Amino acid sequence: MSDPEFHRQHGFLLTRHAQDLRKNKAINLSAVKSAAANIEPKTQTILWGWTPKGTVKLVFEDQNPLFFVHSEDQERASQILNRLHIAHHANPLKHQSFENKPVSAMYFSTIDDHFKARQQLSGADIETFEHDLKLQDKFLFERNIHGSFEFIGTPKTQLDYTEYTNVRIKPSKIKPVFNVLSLDIECSMEGELYSIGLYGHPAQAASANDKETSSHKLTRTVIMIGQPETTDDPKINIIWVKDEYQLLMTLENQIQLLNPDIIIGWNVINFDFQLLHKQAKKQNLTLRLGRGLSPMSWRDSRTEANQGFVTLPGRVVIDGIDALRTATYYFESFSLENVAQKLLKRGKKTEDVDNRVEHITHDFLHNKQKLAAYNLEDCKLVWDIFIHTEIMDFLILRSQLTGLELDKIGGSVAAFTNLYLPKLHRAGYISPNLPPDGGLASPGGYVMNSLPGFYKNVLVLDFKSLYPSIIRTFKIDPMGLIEGLKDPDNAIPGFKGAMFSRHHHFLPNIIEELWAQRDQAKKDKDGPRSQALKIIMNSFYGVLGSGGCRFYDTRLASSITMRGHKIMQKTALWIEQAGYQVIYGDTDSTFVLLDSELSECQANGIGKQLAQDINDYWVKELREKYNLDCYLELEFETHYHRFLMPTIRGSEAGSKKRYAGLTSIDGKQEMVFKGLETVRTDWTDLARSFQHHLYRIIFDDQDPTHFIKRTVQATLNGENDHQLIYRKRLRRPLRDYVKNVPPHARSAKIADQKNAALGKSLQYQNKGWISYVITLTGPEPIEYRESELDYQHYLEKQLKPIADGILPFIGLDFDRLTDQQMDLF
Repeated sequence: MSDPEFHRQHGFLLTRHAQDLRKNKAINLSAVKSAAANIEPKTQTILWGWTPKGTVKLVFEDQNPLFFVHSEDQERASQILNRLHIAHHANPLKHQSFENKPVSAMYFSTIDDHFKARQQLSGADIETFEHDLKLQDKFLFERNIHGSFEFIGTPKTQLDYTEYTNVRIKPSKIKPVFNVLSLDIECSMEGELYSIGLYGHPAQAASANDKETSSHKLTRTVIMIGQPETTDDPKINIIWVKDEYQLLMTLENQIQLLNPDIIIGWNVINFDFQLLHKQAKKQNLTLRLGRGLSPMSWRDSRTEANQGFVTLPGRVVIDGIDALRTATYYFESFSLENVAQKLLKRGKKTEDVDNRVEHITHDFLHNKQKLAAYNLEDCKLVWDIFIHTEIMDFLILRSQLTGLELDKIGGSVAAFTNLYLPKLHRAGYISPNLPPDGGLASPGGYVMNSLPGFYKNVLVLDFKSLYPSIIRTFKIDPMGLIEGLKDPDNAIPGFKGAMFSRHHHFLPNIIEELWAQRDQAKKDKDGPRSQALKIIMNSFYGVLGSGGCRFYDTRLASSITMRGHKIMQKTALWIEQAGYQVIYGDTDSTFVLLDSELSECQANGIGKQLAQDINDYWVKELREKYNLDCYLELEFETHYHRFLMPTIRGSEAGSKKRYAGLTSIDGKQEMVFKGLETVRTDWTDLARSFQHHLYRIIFDDQDPTHFIKRTVQATLNGENDHQLIYRKRLRRPLRDYVKNVPPHARSAKIADQKNAALGKSLQYQNKGWISYVITLTGPEPIEYRESELDYQHYLEKQLKPIADGILPFIGLDFDRLTDQQMDLF
């Protein structure tokens, strides 16, 4: 390189993988054969990335897979591997295991040898450490490369990317502007492909600042099987093909032409791409959808039926459902129709969403242009959901903060490992292995017994990020635990025998950095960044208490939750010593009852003063008892004008995690429900509506008698039939419901028996949602209901439990109010 600066660039990771070079199908096999004596087996790590100048492929060929063993096992391990002719070399290190034993690193030329060696040593009862880390992931996190990177190397121009060798790489900061494409397929119930929709902008990510101002630049394409027709809608580009083979080949051509970095969709992996893979196999076709015409690969899940993973080298496939769940979005149903209606206030282009498959087939046979519009609108709905939620920005920021892949689902353990392990290695430790038994459960969050009642003026005081603040304050840390146990006299006591070093730790500092970034993000009103930081911080307790994490130790998780118990109990004691009654406490929230005659202004003043006083108490307590700085922060969160803490059904004891209240938000009174029927998906719309209106009437000090009687009578008269539908998920394959068959499974069995008799495809065999009603003959699916509705069931199982949760507190009884109506009926 005559001018190294010419090739210096910034980029963002798209995909990563490692492979054994001699197994790389791209190698000229005849050349390998002729020069076999001169070729050493080795690995190849490949990073695909976005840059402002185009796609890059970075190739590294100097990485050796490795794992660690205790140095006392090194000689025996080498003897075993030598007997099996597994090439390796071992080096004693200054590092230690968490058992305070010295370790040696064992290096291998290939991933295959590394895997075989691990198996053989395990069979010989020699423990190996960090053997499960993927070579490409280790390469990145040891260099602190999280999403963004800077690199320099020797370029070679390829078809649709530039390949770099002799690469040097380091961390960087850059915000990518991805080329995003939304994909959706339409097909028959049997999986025969009809059309494929493609929607996107060639130079604009699906982010909040994207506006459809230049429609001529947008991709609005539908590949459709059928004879060419004149297009009615000039905004839709229909590519007509004669059969499924041509449909797939045209998709391949369009992907290469449009060259997206990201492909998005709705259930796009386990429906669209799984079906594309299946149909391509039927056609004896290898779909080349990756960069450089590299083939798409599919891998079935080992644990979930009809689930799998798709790989497109150089491109990322992101499922909208998984992305929203990762960002902690919640919907009763994650169907595209429901989510679009909730977020965008619009839905699919069909008159009958529930029977859309029949309409799709009808339109394919009789109105292909209508089908094309429907297909493209599904693509656009996904695109607009991504824009509305800023989900792409969230995924980019999460990757930059933790090093997680853009398409990674969940990933709390991987994020923790990426952040923590490099620091641990530099401190002279290697990580422990996963617990062999999956780990023991640690105590959960604090929940105190509640005092049931119907109250005026209840305050809620919340500890801000309680578990992260406990980690910061009490220096809870995996390495800190090992160091603290070495010098217990100068350590901070935890629980279950834990002792934590005051000075040797990493996690409290990681939390501190993330906390400061989140405060700044909130100040800047940067929603995606704030949410990403919140999720990462709050996940660390769960990681330390998870048997799926290599740093799992019950002493760590228990020292967080049990400390939380003590903090909540002490806080409640101080509040009561100040003359107020605590009626409930839950994880990080304390509910305080005030005088019912206080004004809202007076109640708010007391809430703020209580929070300040408790914070001052904790600063003093931790300084005097432990000589620690306090990072606990109690905040006054809510003032409820009226508040209901119900009893446990059939008992006089107070319930837990269930309450309702009336508060003011931005000057407007709003009802808040927690854990009650109105927020649960397995209750009918009638129950939810009834509860919301009943509680509001009572909270406004009105008599609910007329409303209750009117609702009961309307239900008996059949006026509320449209609100009596249950909707519930089948969490197992239908065939697994044998002995104990709940109502929703019985309905699903009835529905698929009817489907089979009518020659229709079975809908409920592999999990999914079922909508049903309760009739005089039992549960029936709504699409095949034959019997009269059992109104008595809905009164007894839906309305009465809700009414009984609040009426006794105002001296009324549901049965007495409604007996006469039911007798007359």
